[in-house]
Amino acid sequence: MVNMSVQKSALLGLFGVSLLWGCNYVVSAFLLRAFSPIFLSFARISMTSLFLFFVALKVGGLRRPTKHEWFLLAGTGIFGTLFNQIFYFTGLHQSTASNAALIIAMSPVATTILERIFLKVPLTLTKVIGALFGLGGVIVIVGFQGESLGVTSGDLYLLFAMLALSISLLFIRGLTHSMSSYAVTIFSTILGSILMAPAAAGEAIFGHIEMSHSLLFWMLMCTAGIIAQGMAGFWWNRGVSVVGAGTASMFMNIPPFIALIVGHWVLGDAIRTAQVIGGFLVLSGVFIANQSSFRASKGKRNVCQNAAESL
Repeated sequence: MVNMSVQKSALLGLFGVSLLWGCNYVVSAFLLRAFSPIFLSFARISMTSLFLFFVALKVGGLRRPTKHEWFLLAGTGIFGTLFNQIFYFTGLHQSTASNAALIIAMSPVATTILERIFLKVPLTLTKVIGALFGLGGVIVIVGFQGESLGVTSGDLYLLFAMLALSISLLFIRGLTHSMSSYAVTIFSTILGSILMAPAAAGEAIFGHIEMSHSLLFWMLMCTAGIIAQGMAGFWWNRGVSVVGAGTASMFMNIPPFIALIVGHWVLGDAIRTAQVIGGFLVLSGVFIANQSSFRASKGKRNVCQNAAESL
């Protein structure tokens, strides 16, 4: 039986991580005012990789993955870091933090559909209903801009980022049969940052790179990379191990609305009716599709939710 004080500490930790991840969308949007999208993505993920590398050294290192695991890690790095990060920061540069948070929140539902297509995982009625709710929410968010009907290029990039993340979760599912989520996170993040180096170099070669000369922006970027992407993942894993995946997943409803509110007050982003309605539909879809998770045993890890919030 879990000690009550430990459980309360874990719940507070999960709530704190949810707030942190919600604010991270806004911080990313703010940093894009001083850095070009691809360079920002590469620099921040590199900071995270360095942090995870030193953590691995401190705890005694990690075993070398097998050939099959390297293949799966490559898929995770290509889709979960390279494609996801490039599409995410490019889209965020042309959209808003709240739209990014709400669209990325659709990832667990999209993963459910991809699992059915590629892995032949059976779809339950709740998953089908959840997918329809989530799809309807995304259509509302990206389809209604102010009072007009239309889709922005930024929101399309964010959709691609969400799909890339969802595909990477299929590779993660295969990896967790033989590797811990801790090891998967470290290897895939470091590999992803290496894969992003050519993209950052290409941005520099074509003269599109931008970087701030302000120490404040660089410190903010480092802090976001280490705390919001590095340490928060470990805090989240601890919470999941104590209270269970079902309880922990309930906290995933918090970041999109934190991004909506903080983005409005900090960046001056307007809060649109379509965002509120679409966000409600997306999060309802995630809740409905994950009913089985809510009833799962407390020791089960929710790997998909942990990876979706590493932006």
